[in-house]
Amino acid sequence: MSDSTRNRPPDLDAEDGRTASPSSGKKKAQQSPDIRPKYRSSAPGHFLKRVTLTKPTFCHSCSDFIWGLVGFLCEVCNFMCHEKCLKTLRWACSCMTPSLVRVPVAHCFGPSGQKKRFCSVCRKLTEGNGALRCEVCELHVHADCAVFSCADCRCSHLDETLEQDTFHHHWREGNLPSAARCDVCRRSCGSSDVLSGMRCEWCGVTSHASCYLGVPPECTLGRLRCMTLHPDRVRLHSRNFSKMHCYRIAESCSQELDNSDDGDQTAAASKESPETGKQLKVFDGDDAVKRGCFRLVSIMRASKNEEVVEAALRAFYLPDDPQDFELKEVSCTHCLHSDDILNRNGATDNRGGSLKDGGDAWLLRAKPRDPEVLKVYTARPRSGVTIVSVSKESTAASVLSEVLRLLHRQEEDASRFSLMEVYMSSKQVQRQMLTPQEKIQDKLQEIRKVSLRQMNQTRFYLVEDRKSAVEVSLLIGGLTPQLNREQYVQLIQEQLTIKSHLVTLSHVYPSQGAVALQVSCFSEAERIYMLAKDTGMNNKTFTSLVIAEIEHVAPREDVCPLLVFVNPKSGGMKGRELLYGFRKLLSPHQVFDISNGGPLAGLHTFREVPKFRVLVCGGDGTTGWVLGVLEAIRHKLVCREPPIGIVPLGTGNDLARVLRWGAGYGGEDPHHILVSLDEADEVLMDRWTILLDAKDVSEDGKENSFLEPPKIVQMNNYFGLGIDADVSLDFHQAREDEPDKFTSRFHNKGVYVKVGLQKISATRSLHKELRLQVDGHDVQLPHIEGLIFLNIPSWGSGADLWGSEVDVRHGKPRIDDGMLEVVGVTGVVHMGQVQSGLRSGIRIAQGNYIRLTVNKPIPVQVDGEPWIQPPGHIIISAAGPKVRMLRKSKQKQKKSSGSSKDRHSESPSSREGGH
Repeated sequence: MSDSTRNRPPDLDAEDGRTASPSSGKKKAQQSPDIRPKYRSSAPGHFLKRVTLTKPTFCHSCSDFIWGLVGFLCEVCNFMCHEKCLKTLRWACSCMTPSLVRVPVAHCFGPSGQKKRFCSVCRKLTEGNGALRCEVCELHVHADCAVFSCADCRCSHLDETLEQDTFHHHWREGNLPSAARCDVCRRSCGSSDVLSGMRCEWCGVTSHASCYLGVPPECTLGRLRCMTLHPDRVRLHSRNFSKMHCYRIAESCSQELDNSDDGDQTAAASKESPETGKQLKVFDGDDAVKRGCFRLVSIMRASKNEEVVEAALRAFYLPDDPQDFELKEVSCTHCLHSDDILNRNGATDNRGGSLKDGGDAWLLRAKPRDPEVLKVYTARPRSGVTIVSVSKESTAASVLSEVLRLLHRQEEDASRFSLMEVYMSSKQVQRQMLTPQEKIQDKLQEIRKVSLRQMNQTRFYLVEDRKSAVEVSLLIGGLTPQLNREQYVQLIQEQLTIKSHLVTLSHVYPSQGAVALQVSCFSEAERIYMLAKDTGMNNKTFTSLVIAEIEHVAPREDVCPLLVFVNPKSGGMKGRELLYGFRKLLSPHQVFDISNGGPLAGLHTFREVPKFRVLVCGGDGTTGWVLGVLEAIRHKLVCREPPIGIVPLGTGNDLARVLRWGAGYGGEDPHHILVSLDEADEVLMDRWTILLDAKDVSEDGKENSFLEPPKIVQMNNYFGLGIDADVSLDFHQAREDEPDKFTSRFHNKGVYVKVGLQKISATRSLHKELRLQVDGHDVQLPHIEGLIFLNIPSWGSGADLWGSEVDVRHGKPRIDDGMLEVVGVTGVVHMGQVQSGLRSGIRIAQGNYIRLTVNKPIPVQVDGEPWIQPPGHIIISAAGPKVRMLRKSKQKQKKSSGSSKDRHSESPSSREGGH
């Protein structure tokens, strides 16, 4: 649950000579406060004391070096600053984070990357496997600090309950690039040494913690506003779904986070020493006692009981007054084996004695209060806080009446409003409507008994009762393709036993074997969602995704949202890092993991958007997959021809090379990629349909019988027969046998070369095994071993197979000329010479209608996907309209992209700097 020896900076000693006591395992040992006065600042929550510096230290406020031996350290969050910065502190302590939340939004925790980051709770470096990061925002925490973070992630959509009146900046402290500059004073505000500086996670504006209040409060989304999906345009009813479900993120760290606050029951407290005196196990409520989850607090021999209570509050990041709390002893047997605890009903502990003379296990309790002070938050029409006093007789109805009176809205009917309890846990926001008769003081005491930490993260909201219709959209995939609507209704009814009066089939995608369901009940939607993940047909499990609804708005010339598809399996771990980077720069509702539901999920979400662009992060196969699904469902989209850009993550990346996106992804900053995409030029590209009609063909050309049903595939780059397809087939089989080894382009190309060398001695008279017709004319084939049809001037990882020589018989090839180039190769040696630029292929023909007759089974490949094709006919023809692609502009980025007030700071992929 707690830090392992992270309670104090290792380079600090208190002025009285005390150092932090070490703790074992995951326990955090915190010293009791000394008798010296605490230094208050204008920033709430900090408990600062004067310390002597023994090593070079940087200020967390201004990020400058602290000259001299004196600094000021917060006993709660380890904040360190100059004496001169005390007067200008603005950012609150970690214990006050719940009070700064505007709209509670849970985090989506996943394993942290390898880059240098600082914990947002304890401000220490996150190192090793115990670090977590939010997949949507810039929150980085230790696994044992995650329970002390709250639901302060950025809000990416509107729900049915809590909304904000103005779109404000969403500030996050620290982890800025070292080159970041303050937007207010223009001085450097980034640091690679400490958690320093502020950054808006939407527009990317950066500033000092002492300057950020000088930034205009309304956020304009910055440089990427033209391609960002504004949260006001996205609606999602998600009461029973976690943010992991809403953003389609794999819950890889959910179990780790669930157990991160569990104490090690077998670990014994550290032995007494002359300096530390003793360590106490402190629990913050009944729930912690049941689970054996505690914090270690070190006490000195001369410590008073009040000082130990204060140290216990700081260990749990609680900003409350120590006079309102007390510690009650808990026996070991009760602590570990019983659901009951001593003094559970609040009876006076008559055993007496001081804390240092008692046992090792203690329970931190809040003293009874009468009356109590309750903060009630309002969301509409304007957000704010109203403070009311509640007594033992106060009910939810009486509190509502008092709040309306203080808001000068007493003429409104109080029965139209409700009091809602909101628990802002870092992993999930839990909401509960209170009944009008419920006693508020009893409710507060009940929460405090369960967990004081939970009480610190709990709010009460005044909400208006709106009878809004529940509409949860689910996309169910993995069904049998090519069925009609009635058959899909029957199939869903049989497999998922849906309630027809609550579920409507809104969209059907027969070519993809998927349907969209509209569910009018939260519990029914959750049941269908979970059941579909455990159901399957034909050895294929169903996919189930929660889909957000994008409101239809009139298209604006300067707004064109970007739909991003990322294949995390491409490019080793680079695909996953890009997925993380784009989620933070854009809205997570426009970034899709293509391995979870395929391209259909994103295209279905954007079906009503009048104008948008697509970015595909993957290899040529991933790009072809997206183009194929787009072609199949374009008639269901308002924007039927969105232009498509590419981030090359594959091995060959031939299409990306032609469109100037590069030979491969080399770790470029995701923000720079988005800016380049915004400035890219639109071009047209041909696509081709290949009909493979397998028939038994005799030597005289007569057709005898069908060998297998006809197959239709789409081609974007090239189609090959013979030796090049044979090499691709062996490479593909090697990758299928050991997929874990094929994680880098360098290794993939090495295997490809090895497979090719094994084919040097192979001979094949391909010209004797097939007959070629181009535009209705028979073409005589030379002595070749491979025949390739090119749509783009790049083949086999960038080789120019057609060549650059001027030929009066043929025109210069282009990707939009409506023609295919037919080229032959004589063997593996010839292919190697083409790859090295020593030779080009044998030019055979150009045309827009190709017909092949194959006499024997032959290896073929389409855009890198190989298989063995039986004898028969192969017909290649144009596939409908040309597709719109995005080609990277040769011009430099516009000067406006570097505007100080409109820029977006660097994304996580480039923040390594010189660390």
